[in-house]
Amino acid sequence: MTYTPVAPLSGSAGWQFLQRTRATQQETFVASPRLSRNAEAFREKITGITTAEQLVNDRQLLEVALGAFGLDEDINNRFFIEKMLSDNPADPRSLPNRMSDKRYLALNKAFGFGDAIGPRTGFPDFAERIIASYEDRQFELAVGDVNPTMRLALGFERDLGNITGRTLSDDAKWFTVMATGPVRAVFETALSIPQSVGALDLDRQLVEFRTRAQNLFGVSEVSDFAAPEFQDRLMQRFLNQEQLNTSTFDGTPRSAALAILQARPLFG
Repeated sequence: MTYTPVAPLSGSAGWQFLQRTRATQQETFVASPRLSRNAEAFREKITGITTAEQLVNDRQLLEVALGAFGLDEDINNRFFIEKMLSDNPADPRSLPNRMSDKRYLALNKAFGFGDAIGPRTGFPDFAERIIASYEDRQFELAVGDVNPTMRLALGFERDLGNITGRTLSDDAKWFTVMATGPVRAVFETALSIPQSVGALDLDRQLVEFRTRAQNLFGVSEVSDFAAPEFQDRLMQRFLNQEQLNTSTFDGTPRSAALAILQARPLFG
C-alpha cells in the first residue's frame, strides 16, 4: 500500500510543515512496494543497458528513467522516447534540441546513448542519481494529489536552478521560464500577472515579467532569483498569493497550481 503524503495546511504555514516533515514522509513514501521494486530493478539491470532500444523495451526501467525527469506521461510513447534518447545532443537539429521542453534534452544527456562519449549507464553513481531524482519527483507527484500548490513549491528550486544554470542570454532565460509550466505558474502568481498576458506576443510578455519583477523585488532578470534572498521572497509571495487565490468566488476555485495540474502534466 502506497503512503499518502500529509500536506494539511496552505500558504507559508503549509510550506514550513512540509519542509520540516519531508525527509520522514518521503522515506516512508519511497518504501512502498511499487517504488522500491522499481528502484531495485533499476540498480540491478541498468548497467547492462547500452542502447535506447533496450531501455524503452523494459517498461520498469523506462518508468524510472522517465519519472526521474518528470516525463511519466510518455511511458507509452516508446518510439518517440527512443528517438529522444538516441539522437546526438551535439547536433542543433536533433529532436531533443528542437523541443521547447528541455526535459527531453536533459534525459538524452543523462543517459548518453546518442553522443560521442557513449552511454553513462555503467558509471558508478549513475543508478543512484537517477533513482534519487525518480523518488523526489514521485513524492512531488503524490504531494500534488493532496495539495497542488505544495507540488509547485517543492519542484521550484530545482526547476529554476536548471534554467539559471544554463548558458543562455537574459531574454532566453525569461522565455524558458514562460515555456516551463510550473516555473511560469510560480512567477505569474508571485508577480500577480493575469492569465490574459499569456495571449500577448512573447516580447510583450517579456516586458511584463521584467517590469513586475523590478517593481516588486528590485531585480529584473531570472538569474537574480537564483540568490537565496530573492528566491525566498519570491516563494513567500507565491504562497501568500496562492492562498488568496484558492479562496472561492461564486464557488469557483482560482488556484494557479490547480489549474496547471488539470491542464497538462507538470514539467518538473
